[in-house]
Amino acid sequence: MSGPHTYLVILAGGSGSRLWPLSRSHKPKQLLALAGERSLLQSTFDRNVPLVPAERVIVMTEQSHADGIREQLPEVPPENIIVEPARRGTAGSLGLAAAAIAERDPNAVMASVHSDAHIGDAEEFRRTLSAAFAAAEKTRQLVLMGIEPTGPSTQLGYIEAAGQQDEIDGYAVRKVARFVEKPDLERAMQFVKSGRHYWNPGVFVWRVDAILAELQRLQPRIDDLVRHIAARLSQPDGAEVLARVYPTVPIETIDVGVLEQSDIVSVIPARFPWSDIGSWSEIFDVLPHDADGNVVQGEHLGLGTRDTLVYGTSRKIATIGLTDMVVVETNDVILVCPRDRAADVKKLVERLQLDPSKADLL
Repeated sequence: MSGPHTYLVILAGGSGSRLWPLSRSHKPKQLLALAGERSLLQSTFDRNVPLVPAERVIVMTEQSHADGIREQLPEVPPENIIVEPARRGTAGSLGLAAAAIAERDPNAVMASVHSDAHIGDAEEFRRTLSAAFAAAEKTRQLVLMGIEPTGPSTQLGYIEAAGQQDEIDGYAVRKVARFVEKPDLERAMQFVKSGRHYWNPGVFVWRVDAILAELQRLQPRIDDLVRHIAARLSQPDGAEVLARVYPTVPIETIDVGVLEQSDIVSVIPARFPWSDIGSWSEIFDVLPHDADGNVVQGEHLGLGTRDTLVYGTSRKIATIGLTDMVVVETNDVILVCPRDRAADVKKLVERLQLDPSKADLL
């Protein structure tokens, strides 16, 4: 399905702190070319425009990223880049996007994707997204994609699926039984074996009237505020209303605030390789490996180095006897850590945030 009522919303406001020191507050991971020549944001756009034209692409972001997004996506009309004046969570962000789209087209069906995911098969992704558009249009369900887990991740949320409700273009549409956020290792291992649990990549598809009705029912305060803002966005005082009203939107995620409470949520099991590239370890997993199992970006001289990520931006990097390590070089910081501790980079960033003298490193 790709018709005149389909819209795409790209969420592009994250900080990507676990990919520090390359990802910084002024240029987060979605603006970086980590897995190809185009940035993750541009790759997200490229992957979707065969289904949804640029004039129906909406980008939700924050002020610190706005200029970079405009520079990287000149195809997107300026009025389609909505700059949130404060972080209020995905319920407010997606609610505002849905309300803004509804002002243009009350019959619209919107897909929401994150700007920083790595998709291994763009054509299969589009086929799945097309089926999700059709399912949302036909059933008025809130349709999610689910990724079959390749391992017992404790860093991702899971969707538990119940019985099959429908089949569209060869894709099963299953009812969602429940959501589980970041289980411990034992439960994650059980989920992988069950065949009923899928990783939640945060890809949502729904009719705008359906999601706004659920938002009104479950989060009426958020619904009232985002509808008020959306009704004024195209008016001369639109920027003023957004700046004044949006910071008063209650902080809530779409998952907790709506999806976990709704009884009209479905999931389509997806078949494409996916990674949220949330850490240097995941960068290691998705990029090509050399004969020694290393992933190398930049100039590297290695002796006895195996299964290691070496990411250089400006200087040559020499390593001896490293195994299962991460080495990342920028012009002002060098990060070295075991690959299985890569997720702890976020804790290091949190410590830097507590020290005003280190603000230039963030």
